[in-house]
Amino acid sequence: MQTESIVDAVILGIIEGLTEFIPVSSTAHLLLAGKLLGFENPGKTFEVLIQLGAILAILTVYSGRLWTIARKLPSDPTARRFTAAVIIAFLPAAVVGALGHSIIKGIFFESLYMIWGVLIAGGIILLLVDRMTFTPRFTNVMDYPIGLAFRIGLFQCLALVPGVSRSGATIVGALLMGTDKRSAAEFSFFLAMPTMAGAFAYDFYKNRDVIDLAQIELVAIGFVAAFIVAVLVIRSFLDFVSRHGFAFFAWWRILVGGVGIVLLAVFGGSSGEATTAGSDGAAAFELAVRAEANEIGWQDGGKAGRLDAEPGERAPFALRRVRDDIVDAQHADLIGGKQLPGQVLQNRGG
Repeated sequence: MQTESIVDAVILGIIEGLTEFIPVSSTAHLLLAGKLLGFENPGKTFEVLIQLGAILAILTVYSGRLWTIARKLPSDPTARRFTAAVIIAFLPAAVVGALGHSIIKGIFFESLYMIWGVLIAGGIILLLVDRMTFTPRFTNVMDYPIGLAFRIGLFQCLALVPGVSRSGATIVGALLMGTDKRSAAEFSFFLAMPTMAGAFAYDFYKNRDVIDLAQIELVAIGFVAAFIVAVLVIRSFLDFVSRHGFAFFAWWRILVGGVGIVLLAVFGGSSGEATTAGSDGAAAFELAVRAEANEIGWQDGGKAGRLDAEPGERAPFALRRVRDDIVDAQHADLIGGKQLPGQVLQNRGG
């Protein structure tokens, strides 16, 4: 296992812990960071599995509260209603997510412009909702009616689109239906428990055949990082929201979405014809990354960008590889038209 991969796993784990329970979309942040660091992985397995660290974090922080609710279930109607409310709120996303898993993973996760656009749009919506003046009718999550919980669950379905943010969708939905900011955020915590656990179990089952030892080691590293950071975030988020609202997170979404669009436009490649050699190496870069992607895909059966990739197999989107690709392309005389793009990697040794 390469040191570079370990560092990447730590960074992604920290990002997961920081973003999972706040309304900024952990998925969008993980995708952007993964592209910048230079790897993806089959089925987005790593991004989903490290959520287990965040799940354990929220179970740890709320263990006392959960135990109290569990003890009161047989005799306390409030505890029974709250438990039923969380389960009912979870069901819509569970059903839609299971039925639409292939579309969500195969299309939405690959539409990067859509993800960044949704991130920005969600930030604008969160900013507008945060500035609205509401008269809260529900201030205690234990008193949320079943019907309210179900409607919040419908909002959570929006988070199946990467960039929306699970916590952001549930918080906005709750605020629009008469809750205060603190209880809305807290209910999103409780709703995260079955939702994230279900997503973890389902994705683990679907990707069990592509998980190898190297991936498990990296997932474990990301898991620990996510757990530690998520504990700190959970313990401070409710107080922060009570004092400052959601404006900071809204502006952050807009900023990250804008950065994602700019980076994708600059480094995401082009579907048009290659330009001439006089365009400051743009043609060399485009031909080199296309050749590398084609060659690696041919050699490893289309699994380029896997988590356990060696440094020379990094995904072509990675910023750290731009300079090397340009040099390789120039060395191969691609600019002069003396070689076909598919021959670049074959000549790297000489």
